[in-house]
Amino acid sequence: MPQPDLSTARARNLALALLAMTQFVVVIDASIVNVALPSIGKALHFSREDLSWVVNSYTLTFGGFLLLGGRLADYLGRRRVFMIGMALFAVASLAGGFAQNETWLIAARAVQGLGAAIASPAALSIITTTFPEGQERNKALGIWGAVAGAGGAAGVLLGGVLTQWAGWEWVLFVNVPIGAFIVWQAPKRLAESTASEETDRTLDVPGAVTVSAGLALGVYALVDAANVGWSSSQTVWRLVGAVALLAAFVVIELRTRKPLIPFSIFRLRTLRGANLVGVLIGMSLFSMFYLITLYLQQVLGDDALQAGLSYLPLAIAIIFAAGIASVLVTRIGFKNVLIIGMLFVAVGLAWFTRIQPDGSYAADVLGPSILAGIGLGMAFVSVTIAAVTGTEAHEAGLASGLINTTQQVGGALGLAILASIANSSTTDAFRTGAHAPAAFTQGYADAFTVGAWFAVAGAVLAAFLISSRDSQAHSAAARSGETLAVAV
Repeated sequence: MPQPDLSTARARNLALALLAMTQFVVVIDASIVNVALPSIGKALHFSREDLSWVVNSYTLTFGGFLLLGGRLADYLGRRRVFMIGMALFAVASLAGGFAQNETWLIAARAVQGLGAAIASPAALSIITTTFPEGQERNKALGIWGAVAGAGGAAGVLLGGVLTQWAGWEWVLFVNVPIGAFIVWQAPKRLAESTASEETDRTLDVPGAVTVSAGLALGVYALVDAANVGWSSSQTVWRLVGAVALLAAFVVIELRTRKPLIPFSIFRLRTLRGANLVGVLIGMSLFSMFYLITLYLQQVLGDDALQAGLSYLPLAIAIIFAAGIASVLVTRIGFKNVLIIGMLFVAVGLAWFTRIQPDGSYAADVLGPSILAGIGLGMAFVSVTIAAVTGTEAHEAGLASGLINTTQQVGGALGLAILASIANSSTTDAFRTGAHAPAAFTQGYADAFTVGAWFAVAGAVLAAFLISSRDSQAHSAAARSGETLAVAV
């Protein structure tokens, strides 16, 4: 395929718009089906226990195959892999919309997640290779962070609208024309690139199998722990199996000539710190959408459309904060912006602990949603910039896959922990004679408390693990329009 001319700012901005559209669709699909679940369960005769797998099957393959997707992009061509991932995503969405039973739908959602895991890191790596490191890349990643952060909130909003007015099938069908448009435009807007000009494209198959299986099994153990119990034999053995597979992966990588993940990338202190903070961002924030939705519907009595519309201020706050964050990163460095963002998140989640069983959206949800949204926008942008700062061009897919993976695994872990806390606290409240709204509210409030501490831990880790020198050097280089060398 011919290479498009990306020498002008307009051409690069059109490329960015296409990539941002991709990330938006990929992110919203993790949440768009949430408010449609009752309709899906009724239409396809899902059991109560199996209904959660409409969400979990997508999360499972998405989190499990991100690293493989990122490395495939480096090896086989970022644009090519991006297009394959989006085509697979669109076809799986079409199949899911036509699902006639629960097995069909869960399988389609799993393939959707696989397509997203292939496309998402490829898209982020295309941004890092299209926009030079510094102010221009900061602005691009600011837009990327805005759509990634707002996607979760927008997914609930869009899911409510489509379910109410068009039917649950359209939460899947909506992806088909968007995916087709992206695949059509990609050769016209995106340049092809690979990790190097080497002719050896050998893929580390044993490494790919063990890391993907280990991550998928680990995510499966976490998302199902709330159903079967943290101390159950199923959870314990799944986690043991995941650890064993990941340990085997480390041994394979240390011995193979062309590893899937060269561990030399972890020499970068800021990359290490950003990925650890990424886990805590996922733990504190991904579950927030889950808890807010339950509070709105189970306690305040909102229907699907009302619950979706309630997320509009949160989405606006994320988009606004992400735009501000891309400017602040240039002025004060990504480390300071990340710390500030995590503290905003902590305050917002702490405010959520004051929700009342007889509360209202304006009094209990609006204020903390805006605060958490500001923090989310700032954190997403700054942690993504930190995670790819100083990496070489041939490591773009790997670094992109890593930060996506840590956030997804963190999200699965946080949701499993906070859902268990909420369920346990609610059960205890029922035993003391509390009525349903009060019992549910107590469970959600306790879960929000733990989520706030996750955010505090993220701010502390950012302060100690991310290099101030890297942050300051990146800021100075962005202001002067230079590229920079990173400290190790």
